[in-house]
Amino acid sequence: MDSLNPAPKTEPAPWHALHRDDVYRQLDSGPEGLHPEEAARRLERHGPNRLTPPAPVSSLRRFLRQFASALILILVAAAVVMAMLGDWVDAAVVAGVVLINAAIGFIQEGKAEKAMEAIRNMLSPQASVVRQGARQPIPAEHLVPGDVVHLASGDKVPADLRVVEARGLQVQEAALTGESLPVGKHTDPVAEDAALGDRRSSLYSGTLVARGQAVGVVVATGDATEIGRIGALLARTEQGETPLMAQLGAFGRWLTAAILGLGAATFAVGVLFRGYTAEEMFGAAVGLAIAAIPEGLPAIMTITLAIGVTRMARRKAIIRRLPAVETLGAVSVICTDKTGTLTRNEMTVRSARTAVKSYAVEGTGYAPTGAVLDGGGTAIDDPLLTELARAVLLCNDARIFQGDDGWGVEGDPVDGAMLAFAGKLGMERRPVLAAYPQLDAVPFESDRAYMATLNGTPDGHSVAYVKGAPEALLRRCAAEMHADGPRPLDRQRWLDAVHGEAAEGRRLIAVACKLMHDAAGLDPAELDEGLVLLGLVGLIDPPREEAVLAVARCREAGIEVKMITGDHGATAKAIGEAVGLTGGVVTGPELDRMDDAALARAAEENAVFARATPEHKIKLVEALRRGGRIIAMTGDGVNDAPALKRADVGVAMGAKGTEAAKEASDMVLADDNFATIVHAVEEGRTVYDNLRKALIYILPTSFGQAGVIVLAVLLGTMMPITPTQILWVNMVTAVTLSISLAFDPAEADLMRRPPRLPGTPLLTPFLVWRVLFVSGLMVAGAAFIFARAMDDGRAVEEARTLVVNAIVLFEVAYLFNCRALYGSALRMGVLLGNRLALQAAAGIIVLQLAFTYAPPLQTLFDTVPARPLDWLWLAGLALLLFLVVEGEKRLLSGAARRARTGG
Repeated sequence: MDSLNPAPKTEPAPWHALHRDDVYRQLDSGPEGLHPEEAARRLERHGPNRLTPPAPVSSLRRFLRQFASALILILVAAAVVMAMLGDWVDAAVVAGVVLINAAIGFIQEGKAEKAMEAIRNMLSPQASVVRQGARQPIPAEHLVPGDVVHLASGDKVPADLRVVEARGLQVQEAALTGESLPVGKHTDPVAEDAALGDRRSSLYSGTLVARGQAVGVVVATGDATEIGRIGALLARTEQGETPLMAQLGAFGRWLTAAILGLGAATFAVGVLFRGYTAEEMFGAAVGLAIAAIPEGLPAIMTITLAIGVTRMARRKAIIRRLPAVETLGAVSVICTDKTGTLTRNEMTVRSARTAVKSYAVEGTGYAPTGAVLDGGGTAIDDPLLTELARAVLLCNDARIFQGDDGWGVEGDPVDGAMLAFAGKLGMERRPVLAAYPQLDAVPFESDRAYMATLNGTPDGHSVAYVKGAPEALLRRCAAEMHADGPRPLDRQRWLDAVHGEAAEGRRLIAVACKLMHDAAGLDPAELDEGLVLLGLVGLIDPPREEAVLAVARCREAGIEVKMITGDHGATAKAIGEAVGLTGGVVTGPELDRMDDAALARAAEENAVFARATPEHKIKLVEALRRGGRIIAMTGDGVNDAPALKRADVGVAMGAKGTEAAKEASDMVLADDNFATIVHAVEEGRTVYDNLRKALIYILPTSFGQAGVIVLAVLLGTMMPITPTQILWVNMVTAVTLSISLAFDPAEADLMRRPPRLPGTPLLTPFLVWRVLFVSGLMVAGAAFIFARAMDDGRAVEEARTLVVNAIVLFEVAYLFNCRALYGSALRMGVLLGNRLALQAAAGIIVLQLAFTYAPPLQTLFDTVPARPLDWLWLAGLALLLFLVVEGEKRLLSGAARRARTGG
């Protein structure tokens, strides 16, 4: 029966949950390490301790991929048509645009490989290993599971290790967990389901030993390590297409089909119903294609994006991938890290508590400036508080200093914050230390969870000052200090205070003392009991003031902010509330227990996520994207790299971020400041506005010229404009008028609009109407001018000259309509607010005068001089077009408002 119903297989316990003896047993190792021959066999079986590089993509394949775009193919076709017409200069220009765009994409596509290389470079090159009882240095890539490794302060962890010995061990794991402070490590097992940041019995490859010494046994190497797993996750993570690229791809396909269909229909009508020859209609179809293809659009798009890049760089946001500029403008959710982004990444004392009172501490960072206040808001001069401050100043290994960039700390950030706190009460270390000289010290060790110093007193005795974890000190204390001396300890009251402070996200340090009479040395055993509690000090990494304002600005702009951090839930909740993020806190283990539907609800409904792993970050990003959101994701660690790559816009920290995060990102913040992201979103919205203005400007001018040809074929009349004249119009307007729109400043209400909907097409129904409406006006105007000139008995060359000048003047007038795409352009700020647009308009008039009157251009483009009065009525028609478009805006203002936000 048992053979038919075998017992279910149980997964072995993870290394961090095993006793160290069980770890040795499972790895068939011991304190003496492996025999060299066994190590060699394991190296052959497990492979070198390095990350496997991704399979390379050939340079030719990467380059050819850049041409898989309908818009690029349209440009290639335009260049071929121009070359067939003998216009080699314009053909070369368009071909140059195609090659430049392909080169940009080719260069940027190597980003994933660089990110992987950055992660591989984090591995330690050397390791101190025990082999057959002898300690020896070996290359880290020769480590195998079962090796025993020795580590000291400053060493990089060379593989994933289970700690088997620890002395004062603290490890900086911010690159993996996001915690700003080093974490203590020990040898005791922890819970199987402990989050990565809570696995105090394990060390991970690529992290840094900040303090102490350790011995660990290797449990994973190479791709099997935590950092290797993240690298594999990064390699598997697909980068999404930006909204602009998706929209341009769809637009390019639509435009290709429309031009081909219109050309074929025009050819058929001309040959079958209007008596044109096939040769004549082929020329007309080529002219129609030249007129309809907006060959200047990619150049204008690139220039507009480049201008946005320059503006962002001035505001400390460095763009690594050009289309990300526009994508920022569509962001509806910003998923941000906590440490250093929303916070200052500087520990600051925020509260102090004695047995009698609690105090609020002002100021930020390590500057010893700021008031210490009681509940009434008055300055404090309290001997109990003074004694507490003296204790944290003397029981201290750090140094604070004022540099060019402000106050900094040398040593432990917590100790630095304590020195700043004492400074706010008027204490300086040198004179206090002169009065209370240090006689001995007990360094911090994670097993004891405290640090102590022995100091002489002015009356010739000695006193021990102790600071450390509240739970460690409270069990050693028998009394608490009052103004009249020690009294019995009210343990429950202090425990309640600890829980209350911790619930507000503060890191608590307990401070105690013990009179040692005439002792000259300090034995830790003497501190196991009989301490007198001086009080508690609460620290926090405070939020940036500008981040609070930036979060509020995001809310006004319809952008949700979600904080995703590897830090503890209480700390995350406190910082979230401080910057204006309300609601519950969801932890990584809670996310693990959710199905897809519950995860999607949690992602939408909550703003703070704590104890998050790389997988959690990707899951949250993907859940939000499935909900139709455009996501910007910030991060600084290796653990953030996969999510940075998966988000629509990955934002890495430039000052304190890892190279892996930077290489996986689209944008790097030079100042690691959340407010800079909001500035970048504003620039992104400006870029999108200007791109849309350029598109709405270019299409009617292109379609208007094409419409003139189509109308002539339908009516069976002479062509009002020739292909070479169309090329002239396209060339001069693309390099002057169109580009000026790229420099338009942000509109006043830009950050009061909600984000545009992700599915919004580049051309909304309202804007399609605008394109068709203005195209129709231009066609009607050009046809009227040509018909009137022919009716007046003018030569066809003169009539065509007038038509070309009319189209250009129409475009000049329409340029100012487009500067205010939805609102009225009859304002001085619109008419005169873009100096480059005014210069472009003046320049185009000069070019048209040359086109009309310069003999070489007359010969080249078959033009003749216009009469002076002709310019008056051409200008009058251009002004009429401007006013008609303004009237259309006023009549359809409701539709314009909906189109503005993609409705």
